[in-house]
Amino acid sequence: MSQWTSTKARRVLAALLRIGWRIKRQRGSHRTLSRPDWPDFAFAFHDGEEIGPRMLSRIAKRTGLTPDDL
Repeated sequence: MSQWTSTKARRVLAALLRIGWRIKRQRGSHRTLSRPDWPDFAFAFHDGEEIGPRMLSRIAKRTGLTPDDL
């Protein structure tokens, strides 16, 4: 069983911003996030969109996000 539960994209984005990611640029719902010593990350979700556990796990591997950050 996954430690991740489905959540809204706006909540995930807020958690990423809290752990040090910054919006580098944005075009529509596509946001490029940057953080020192990490490769840029493209966050391409609408705010109200539901993100499932598998996608959250993939996002976590690329960004350092943990379930406690949400």
